[in-house]
Amino acid sequence: MDGWIEIRGWSAFADHDGWTAGRAKHPHRLVMWSGRCHDELNTIRRHHPLNSLLILQPPDRTLRAGRSWISASLHPPQRWPHDMSITDTKYWLKTARTLTEALPYMQKYAGKRFVIKYGGHAMVDKELSDIFARDIALLRQVGILPVVVHGGGPQIGEMLKRLNIQSRFIDGLRVTDAAAMEVVEMVLAGSINKSIVAAINTAGGKAVGISGKDDNLLHAKKTEMTKDGERVDLGLVGEPDKVNPSIIRSLEQAGVIPVIAPVGFGPDGQTYNINADTAAGAIAAAIGASRLLMLTDVPGVLDKSGQLVQQLTAGEVRALAADGTISGGMIPKLETCLSAVESGVEAAVILDGRVPHSMLLEIFTPQGIGTLVTRG
Repeated sequence: MDGWIEIRGWSAFADHDGWTAGRAKHPHRLVMWSGRCHDELNTIRRHHPLNSLLILQPPDRTLRAGRSWISASLHPPQRWPHDMSITDTKYWLKTARTLTEALPYMQKYAGKRFVIKYGGHAMVDKELSDIFARDIALLRQVGILPVVVHGGGPQIGEMLKRLNIQSRFIDGLRVTDAAAMEVVEMVLAGSINKSIVAAINTAGGKAVGISGKDDNLLHAKKTEMTKDGERVDLGLVGEPDKVNPSIIRSLEQAGVIPVIAPVGFGPDGQTYNINADTAAGAIAAAIGASRLLMLTDVPGVLDKSGQLVQQLTAGEVRALAADGTISGGMIPKLETCLSAVESGVEAAVILDGRVPHSMLLEIFTPQGIGTLVTRG
């Protein structure tokens, strides 16, 4: 359905597909690209705020909208009508300027590997998850090689509750017995992984979902933990012992974006639940990634006054941890970042996944958006 649609008629239109329509008292043209009208509604509304935004399936038919009939027909593709206002022109000039400002970063990172740990609010919010998928597809389109490693704690907890399997945590780590492990693998490597893959593919990317068990990607060892001087058994909770990145390289050579569920296996073939942050850091180190991006539900590392710290060296991270500036759940995330950069990753970034397009703002702007961690 390339081309534009001409609408004749007028009405006080009702809401359509979640959008509040206005009044159209004379013909209007709505531009469509590749027939994906849903993706372009915002752009169309910006230039035709009073138009009724209708999805025509099939084209060339008369549709009922609100209290009157609308005649709509599909026309061959052509350029945008030359009736843009000064405001419209300024908008497009700003868009063009943004693209040219991003060009040096596209050139710098073309062919580089970026490992993205995907989790938190960005993964459970439908709008943010759709934006994330489009941004991942865009990164691959401009030559960056993204590798997505995802979590799924809330979804696992929900499924365990539905199956009446008790969840128990020790210092934020889920105690995972054999019954819980079956659910963990089913949710992580099944429903969550495939929904992320589907979203990226729908956005125009080419993604394939795998787990750490595929092609021996993640060899795990049982996590050893002590509390108050005593050993604590977390069950089938593991940590990366060895990473075999050959499957990632094979997928990259085929132009495919790997989407990885952090489930690994031990020497005896036992399946282990691996923390997604830890898995992402280990994978980033193993493939020599340029960046490890950690999407979280906080802006980044905050100082004692609550202001964002834009950049930290390994030594500064340890100093902030020692004086109590860094505490709680931020400590293991920064430990993952430190491990990654000390293993060869150029830099790691903790950024706010609740901000739409946070990855693009971090990668393609000079100031970034999160906290950049380097070896120093």
